[in-house]
Amino acid sequence: MSDGGAHLPAAPPEGAAADWTIPQGWGDYTAAEHAVWDRLFQRQSAMLPGRASQAFLDGLDVLRLSRPGIPDFDELSERLMKATGWRVVAVPGLVPDDVFFRHLANRTFVAGNFIRRPDQLDYLQEPDVFHDVFGHVPLLADPVFADYMQAYGEGGLKFQGLGGLHRLARLYWYTVEFGLVREAGDLRIYGAGIVSSYGESVFALDNPSPHRVGFDIARVMRTPYRIDDFQQTYFVIDSFEDLLRQTLEADLAPLYRDLASTPDLDIAELAPGDRVLTRGSQAYARSKQDMKP
Repeated sequence: MSDGGAHLPAAPPEGAAADWTIPQGWGDYTAAEHAVWDRLFQRQSAMLPGRASQAFLDGLDVLRLSRPGIPDFDELSERLMKATGWRVVAVPGLVPDDVFFRHLANRTFVAGNFIRRPDQLDYLQEPDVFHDVFGHVPLLADPVFADYMQAYGEGGLKFQGLGGLHRLARLYWYTVEFGLVREAGDLRIYGAGIVSSYGESVFALDNPSPHRVGFDIARVMRTPYRIDDFQQTYFVIDSFEDLLRQTLEADLAPLYRDLASTPDLDIAELAPGDRVLTRGSQAYARSKQDMKP
């Protein structure tokens, strides 16, 4: 989702449909662009077994994402529709929040159609087709996670006028983008921002710096996040079923009212009542802070 939509135009840009979708333009990708996808895919897929959720790994197979080259969204959507009724559409970049919520509520995932340059393999500020498709789409082949994404979109449409968009953004960030899950007696990654990042795939599970805390929806909504570096806290769900249950059972209107009078937590703070799985040293974040002039 966007950062509130303030920097986005009120109407779709030229060439986009009323719902902000555009043609993917699959035939316009160059051999070099396909090669960037292949390089990224090979690097990530080789290191994710034993680290990524089994549902994510299964999604790679179900959707045949191991085939060479940037996926064709039409072909990808055919396979995804058979699995969970979702489809993938191209957009020109970030879209307004109401547009984003409406697409999710209708089981449509919006993805950027451009791919990063070869010198941007390890970091890109705006999500590209690799982040959006490799990172997000495999889990949409899982029926429970697919329902969670739809429920998130429906919640956004219903409650976006209550002044809680920044709290909804935190929920998305700490689950869809940077979530961890208990699985097979261990922790696994499932958030798209982690599975599509070589460095964070290692950091999120192995580094002693970040906190790892049991997921609670109100706790997550009180916690700011980092957009410029590895996270200082990761939230761990017990299962996708539990994530969906907590989301469906949450009455966001009174929750927003309660949180409006409750101060945010510091990004590295542990709170009373936290289920602390790992008390991090925060050494990585402090080292980066010490390096600033």
